[in-house]
Amino acid sequence: MNLLLDTHVALWAIDASPRLPATIRALIVDEANDVAVSAVSIWEIAIKFARARGRPNDMPFSGGRALAFFQEAGFSMLAVSPAHAVAVDHLPRLHDDPFDRLLVAQAMSEPLRFVTHDAQIAAYSDSVIYF
Repeated sequence: MNLLLDTHVALWAIDASPRLPATIRALIVDEANDVAVSAVSIWEIAIKFARARGRPNDMPFSGGRALAFFQEAGFSMLAVSPAHAVAVDHLPRLHDDPFDRLLVAQAMSEPLRFVTHDAQIAAYSDSVIYF
């Protein structure tokens, strides 16, 4: 199975967070599955990390460190293509977060099973793995 991890899922996966259920962790570590993280997630992490400017926030590290962690975990990296950007045009307005909308468009374009803990995103497609 080809998976694309939502940003928070990718962070929970590398952090061994208890918020990630065993069933989802099993999908991620299963060598039969190709697990990808998007450049969109790296961008989102970088922006949210920079916004803190030394204050505590929910983004524990920079985009550069996140990229290194994701690569060490063996995740493949998905670049953003013009076709992905255009696919956002065809999404219903179920979610207003631009990062999430582009991630959904990527998953639906490739196609990849999108793994998320966001109920709004789950409404986009029955191919979304929501927990």
